Amino acid sequence: MKIKTKAKRSSRIPTASIADIVFLLLIFFMSVTVFKEYQGLRVELPLAKATKKIERKRMITHIWINAQGEINVDDVMVTLENISTVMCQKISENPATIVSLRADSRVKYAIVAQVIEELKQSNALRVNFATLTEGGETG
Repeated sequence: MKIKTKAKRSSRIPTASIADIVFLLLIFFMSVTVFKEYQGLRVELPLAKATKKIERKRMITHIWINAQGEINVDDVMVTLENISTVMCQKISENPATIVSLRADSRVKYAIVAQVIEELKQSNALRVNFATLTEGGETG
């Protein structure tokens, strides 16, 4: 009588499909990942006929003013009196900082003028006024 021996099971993990799994995970994370953009305030920008687009770099500080006169500096709500101190800190960190001012077309110009005065006090003299072009793009 012949005694049958049991076949030994392999303790190895099959690695043939690991590349497929890694590729699928890579595609999943690329499609699900969301990069944060500055939200700002909801504003309706005025139209302009001629604009010059500035390349978006880290040296740009965005200031939004909505129709109610609320002011937002790089996604942080500030009061009119605090703009000077916030911008002084940003200018001291990077003297080449450009301020992109995005004011709603319905906001009173007096508020915009006060913001500009605060920017002058903080020595933030490189100011860009964002508008909409005739095609509806921000410029």
